Amino acid sequence: MPKSVWLLIIGMLVNVTGNSFLWPLTTIYMHDHLGKSLSLAGLVLMANAGAAVIGNLLGGALFDKFGGYRSIMAGIVFTLIALTGLTIWHSFLPFVVFYTIIGFSGGIVFPSMYAMVGTVWPEGGRKAFNAIYLAQNVGVALGPAMAGVLAAYSFDYIFTANLAMYVLFFFIALFGFKSMSISPNAHTSVFNEKKKIRKRAPLYALLIVSAGYFLCWVGYVQWQSTISAYTQEIGITLPQYSFLWTLNGILIVAGQPFIRPIMKKIEDNIKQQLIIGILIMIVSYIVVAFAQDFSMFIIAMAILTIGEMFVWPAVPALANQLAPKGREGFYQGIVNSVATGGRMVGPLLGGVMVDLYGMPALFALITALVSIAIITSLLYDRPLKREQAQAMQETPIL
Repeated sequence: MPKSVWLLIIGMLVNVTGNSFLWPLTTIYMHDHLGKSLSLAGLVLMANAGAAVIGNLLGGALFDKFGGYRSIMAGIVFTLIALTGLTIWHSFLPFVVFYTIIGFSGGIVFPSMYAMVGTVWPEGGRKAFNAIYLAQNVGVALGPAMAGVLAAYSFDYIFTANLAMYVLFFFIALFGFKSMSISPNAHTSVFNEKKKIRKRAPLYALLIVSAGYFLCWVGYVQWQSTISAYTQEIGITLPQYSFLWTLNGILIVAGQPFIRPIMKKIEDNIKQQLIIGILIMIVSYIVVAFAQDFSMFIIAMAILTIGEMFVWPAVPALANQLAPKGREGFYQGIVNSVATGGRMVGPLLGGVMVDLYGMPALFALITALVSIAIITSLLYDRPLKREQAQAMQETPIL
């Protein structure tokens, strides 16, 4: 991989490690330490994610207009300001305000990182996005593991550690990202541009697959919200819950050699990657629905991890393939905002469902919603095929 990709990987690792000190424990912090209900905690997470949706779209637009360096630095600076406030003030109202700002400013960073790796290493294809995905999940493994230890002493240490990691990210971006050039030819087409495909068709295709991506995230985020609180109720300790996310990150890295033979066979078929991954994720929700001890939660997390290894890198890779030249940031902004939208709606939906009907009803609903993502994965390329057929009909026969 090019040096620039390694710098992006290191930056993403530090960024996500810092974020991972906080987000897995946010619901537990509000519920157990601030005395708020799961529904109210869901609203706070929804505000954070809603701000991140705006940040994602803005970050993608900023990337297309000003480049990755400026957009990433803007997001980092605003996050540092909010994290400083969060480190100083810990009561409920300041927490909500600063946590919402963190959602917005952090949202600016992620689409720019994905768009940048796709443009500085266009020949990398899915490998480029998988590298960033791996960096994210190493951060997910490190952050919660350290956060669980710190939280056992005081939640205040979590806020301080998050701030320290973002200061490190600031210097990595300041000195490492500025020199990165963006290739104007960094774009590939699903149909290799053999026939003219109108600009709306790729956007429609992305929106269709993004609908399923949204539903997958609605289910996935339950592990960070309702399931995290549920584990505390049935006697699973905070360090044990944090270990589940450490396991998630370890499996994603250690499992690469095992899924690589499968990926080689379906590397050019993103539809198959999505369907296989979604089916595996559905199995994980069925398992966790019957989990009553820590070992079953480990099994469910392991299955979920295998599923996400197929799905999560595939969607930004598809967005990069579909994006017209000069619109890579915008398309990555859509993907990231959809994922963030799932993280926004999921905790509130889960909290309300659990408060009104209990955990079994939530698991049944999530299984049904994620199943719909199989349909969107099967149908997303219909607009592309339709436009391709029309273009062939309009081509004069010589």
